[in-house]
Amino acid sequence: MTEPVLAGSELDLVTSPPAPADILAMVGAATAALLRTARDLTDEQAGAPSRLPGWTRGHVLTHLARNADGLANLLTWARTGVVTPMYASPGEREANIEAGAGRPAAELTADVTASAAAFAAAAQAVPGPAWAAEVSGRGWSHPAWYTLWRRVSEVEIHHVDLGLEYGPGDWPAAFAATSLRRISGEFAARPECPAARLLAADSGAEYTIGAGTGSAAGATVTVTGPTRPMLAWLIGRGQGEELTAAPAGPLPEVPAW
Repeated sequence: MTEPVLAGSELDLVTSPPAPADILAMVGAATAALLRTARDLTDEQAGAPSRLPGWTRGHVLTHLARNADGLANLLTWARTGVVTPMYASPGEREANIEAGAGRPAAELTADVTASAAAFAAAAQAVPGPAWAAEVSGRGWSHPAWYTLWRRVSEVEIHHVDLGLEYGPGDWPAAFAATSLRRISGEFAARPECPAARLLAADSGAEYTIGAGTGSAAGATVTVTGPTRPMLAWLIGRGQGEELTAAPAGPLPEVPAW
């Protein structure tokens, strides 16, 4: 996979947001990799279980297509100023996924391809100032440019969920590093999460998880390992085989992401 050229391996999504064009390049690279996988699917593989409980690969691909549609609605909202929700009703998302999950592999791939192209076109149509517009979808309120990061995350993580050749080790460095920082921040605010210090051995970056662990002083366990396996473990896409805990022992039992 060819990674977009970015300033460093980690994006600052809070204090120094990247240019929308840079994130859109990440969307394009992630989508291209996904479509290479999807185009090789047989009907039997499409109907087989994915790594997500209760979902076949057809469910995952249909979800990715409808996610592109929904996030494109948020970009329309930003461009026009007219409130355009991701989905017409609370149950529409689930109903559409179920309705499309059983289609042949070729239909699933065509749907993912077309919806991804429509999302990219919607992004290209957003004028510069509109990227700062506030939009909201499925309980998230954020600037319009963050919609692009949401799409990157959906494609990269659910590509792994297909359970085929693409795995956490294939995640681009910038995506993995940025996601680890962002998601560890989410876990830092969760009271049910055990306190731990995370050390990304390949970058030297350090994070803490577990409510009340604003500094490493609150953590009694340090988890060390490469960024990609650590992210995969934290979000339930890996068992943490490449990670170690100190003091020596099992990895903390983190809650579901």
